Amino acid sequence: MNFSETIATLNSASAFDLYRLRAAIDRVLDHPGWVDAVRSRLRIGQSVEYFDPSTNRSHPGQILELRRKQAVVLDLATQKRWLILYVAINLDGADVDIREQPKQGLGRNEVAIGDLVGFVDRSQQQRSGRIVRLNDKTVTLICGQQPWRVAYGLLHRVVDSSAFSGETLELEVMESHAESVEAERDE
Repeated sequence: MNFSETIATLNSASAFDLYRLRAAIDRVLDHPGWVDAVRSRLRIGQSVEYFDPSTNRSHPGQILELRRKQAVVLDLATQKRWLILYVAINLDGADVDIREQPKQGLGRNEVAIGDLVGFVDRSQQQRSGRIVRLNDKTVTLICGQQPWRVAYGLLHRVVDSSAFSGETLELEVMESHAESVEAERDE
């Protein structure tokens, strides 16, 4: 679930709408199906993580007792016992950090054929190349000898620098790919 988008939507809601939403969420969470689904996966002595809204983070704990609507959990960091709602136990290891991400990437109108851009591929490798084609949702670029189709939102500008620390950087205007193709045709 994208919490950044959800929070952006909630920020535009009225206080009354937020109150109604909280009441609806509380009704859904109070449904016995949620409690039973979590409770059936817990055992006394099991290590778990639970989310504490007052600290806005997960805490490691150990199940001491299973009650009807709550579990008694020993907080492993403080050695205190807490009554925790079953729905606050993070059984699937979900990421609890909510990040409000700024707009990333480049837009269709911010790039041109011949621009040097970069992206991070699926194996988390930093790649860069020159744009050879602008598509509706992606660009085609050449990285080394290999063509890549990359979404605009994944692109970032690349600054090509060969200066060492402390040296003055001499900048030169690099010929775009489109200009070099036209120059080759003229010859």
